[in-house]
Amino acid sequence: MSESSPSRKPLRLATCGGCKAKNWIASELPPLEPVACSKCGHPVIVPFRIRQFELREVIASGGMGTVYRSHDLTLERDVAVKLLKREMAADQHVLESFYREARAGAALNHTNIIHIYTFDEFEGVPYLVMELADNGSLDSRIEQQQVLSELDVLDVGIKVASALDTALKHNLLHRDIKPGNILYNGEGEPKLVDFGLARSAEENEYESTVWGTPYYVAPEKIQRLGEDFHSDMYSLGGTLYHSLTGHVPFEAATIEEVVAGHVHTPLTPPNIVNPAITQPTSDAILIAMAKNPAERFGTYDEFIMALTAARSQLLIETYRQQGGHRQTKSWWKR
Repeated sequence: MSESSPSRKPLRLATCGGCKAKNWIASELPPLEPVACSKCGHPVIVPFRIRQFELREVIASGGMGTVYRSHDLTLERDVAVKLLKREMAADQHVLESFYREARAGAALNHTNIIHIYTFDEFEGVPYLVMELADNGSLDSRIEQQQVLSELDVLDVGIKVASALDTALKHNLLHRDIKPGNILYNGEGEPKLVDFGLARSAEENEYESTVWGTPYYVAPEKIQRLGEDFHSDMYSLGGTLYHSLTGHVPFEAATIEEVVAGHVHTPLTPPNIVNPAITQPTSDAILIAMAKNPAERFGTYDEFIMALTAARSQLLIETYRQQGGHRQTKSWWKR
């Protein structure tokens, strides 16, 4: 009699959220326990259901939580589920930030702000269900391309400035504008995310902690002089600067020196760093990043108009360089 074959552990097919490779992984793994993709090393999970949402792929993971590409089985649409890490659920400050993100996002209705669909808890752990934007971030595009197309950067600037204007009309400041918080959906539309640091625009009390990312933080925040919408405008200007030049506005060996640069060092105009940038675009960013908030654009509308004018002039110049005016003259002579 032949020996019986050893029992095999059941496997399930799972898709990598990074490279989309198919992986066979043990179905007995604890729920949402990741394993490394056999092709690229990105975390892969056995699909797991929370309420009507089937969590299928890991999009990204950070200190507070993990974002999963998921499917709403009831409405039959793809969504993103952001699940707080279990060990973070007991941290009151983390919970407050998570609730703030949910409420701020739910209060805003703008094409370029990520839509929040619902907020709930699973086994005591809060989670957010939101619009899916898994086509990379502005940060990843900078990393891959170094310098982005001026036309694309102006498009992002116009749309994100409009999103921030909508937030301001709802009395909200974002407070952490950076390339990593601008995601793209499947159609390539930029989406502003992460309102976890948002607060009322009317609050201007002293804070011992400077909130934001050092490479894009406004000088008045560093100096503890308070903040208003001009601080978000400065950070958006810094984000556009990085996208156009491949360099953050102030580069230094230490974070302390970077922060000091925002306060004391004159900003090198973008078109000095990258001569391909047109003058109107460079000028608009210089105004948005003025050291003194009073010298920045007075409203987001003014900033948007400056970026739109720069974009229009860039399109006209591109059209001329491609000989479009000659083609138009030839057409009229027919």
